[in-house]
Amino acid sequence: MTAVAHAPSARAFPGRRGGLAGTGTLLRLALRRDRVMMPVWVLAQTAVVAGTGSSLEKLYDTAAKRADVAQSMTTNSSLRGLYGPVFQDTVGGLIAWRSLGFGTVLAALMSLIIVVRHTREEEDTGRQELLSSAVVGRRAPLTAALLAAAVANALLALLVAATASGYGAPAAGSLALGLTLGAVGMAFAGVAAVAAQLTESARPAKGLAGAVLGLAFVLRTAGDVVSDDGSSPLGWASPLGWAENVRPAAGERWWILLLLAALTAATTATAFALAGRRDLGAGFLPSRPGPPAGRIGGTYGLALRLQRGSLLGWAAGFAVAGLVFGAITDGAAELMDDNEQTRAIIDRMGGHQGLTDSSLAAMTGILGMVAALFAVGSVLRLRSEETAGRAEPVLATAAGRLRWAGSHLAVAFLGTVAVLFSCGVAMGVGYGATAGGLGDELPRVLGASLAQVPAVWLAAGCAMLLFGALPRATPVAWGVAGAWLGIGWLGPSVELPQWAMNLSPFSHLPKLPGAEAHAAPFLWLTLLAAALAGAGLLAFRRRDIG
Repeated sequence: MTAVAHAPSARAFPGRRGGLAGTGTLLRLALRRDRVMMPVWVLAQTAVVAGTGSSLEKLYDTAAKRADVAQSMTTNSSLRGLYGPVFQDTVGGLIAWRSLGFGTVLAALMSLIIVVRHTREEEDTGRQELLSSAVVGRRAPLTAALLAAAVANALLALLVAATASGYGAPAAGSLALGLTLGAVGMAFAGVAAVAAQLTESARPAKGLAGAVLGLAFVLRTAGDVVSDDGSSPLGWASPLGWAENVRPAAGERWWILLLLAALTAATTATAFALAGRRDLGAGFLPSRPGPPAGRIGGTYGLALRLQRGSLLGWAAGFAVAGLVFGAITDGAAELMDDNEQTRAIIDRMGGHQGLTDSSLAAMTGILGMVAALFAVGSVLRLRSEETAGRAEPVLATAAGRLRWAGSHLAVAFLGTVAVLFSCGVAMGVGYGATAGGLGDELPRVLGASLAQVPAVWLAAGCAMLLFGALPRATPVAWGVAGAWLGIGWLGPSVELPQWAMNLSPFSHLPKLPGAEAHAAPFLWLTLLAAALAGAGLLAFRRRDIG
């Protein structure tokens, strides 16, 4: 029987107007629980804007240099797909260009995590059932979660606008940049709210909302590949495409912010309507029951069953991304050939071998860093199972702690290989078909993709160590993977110093294809990943559950 059946009626408490009683209390609780995570997200994104502004001032201190880099990025389809087109070659225009491509994804992820954390995760752990038996309105938890996301995005918008203005962006452009990031964050907060009502637990809710974000990114990327002014219908089919078309510091299109506001209103209204029609703990997309006899072969079979949807989704997404990037590489290399600025950036990202090989190395490197997010999520499924109370029944059987934790770790390690294998095959096919050498290029590109595996395993090892030794600090693993992605994505274009680039394990891998490969970095990264994972397993064996 669900908690809704036992909850006091609205008539018993006159203050429960519209099912929103207790919203303020829940909001304060949410902000207290996120008092570390939320500032870290906001300040990290603000620091990216500040670092971008500082680097741009030093690297492109003349109008001619800014015009050159703007033309380089806009005329190159590969870089345009990664970062978006440059609409204005002023300092403000370049800050907005560099901040939107990566910042909109981070703002969406932050909002997604906040909303699911304070809705579905609360139901999974049983805390929401206890709250619902008191004077708490039925829609209060969802309202509080959305308000918490609104606080985070408002703070993000304010700090980003102030930071961009401090580095020379005009006031209107700075305000437009901040509002755009905040508006995208709130749009995906609404998407996450709908996902939380449709699914039965936090994991599929995050997966569904993340799939929508991934689709939006792919559409935006594909639109920018085929169009250099943001006018492609593919880009306009994505909220991330809307964001870049606001054009901060480049003749702002304020009316596009209304589209993001309308999307937020529509998704929020849908979430509230769904929340009023379901039981606590239930969802509109219930999990399918398994066969009566059961087909799960022990802890490893259970781990694979729990994570197969995520694994298949990541593999399919990487295959699509690899095919697209592989198909455009040959033509993009020809466009970059005569542009020194673009060549320099690609060389820093992909090595100093031939331009085509450098482009392929840059693409496989970026996708490898993104794959680290998959590895971290797979390992942290252990924490989700623990906090939801599903770990204890499993551990009460003959399954030992090490076997249970090792099963999810195996999915993370082997799943990484599967995801990068699908990416390498698709990219090799895409590039080989356009370059006319499928038989020769496929093995090279596949090898370059699989070369990222040891660095991704290191991210999984860090997550395992945190889970075993400091379970409450497991969100730090996301920060580590995100920092590595930020270093690899932003570092080459803003010329981060080498010591900063070396903080990422991906910087120590050879730039394949094209570069000379040595076994040492692969060996050391693999051994370090194994050591961290082993230490995490031993720490988990000694600590209390929960």
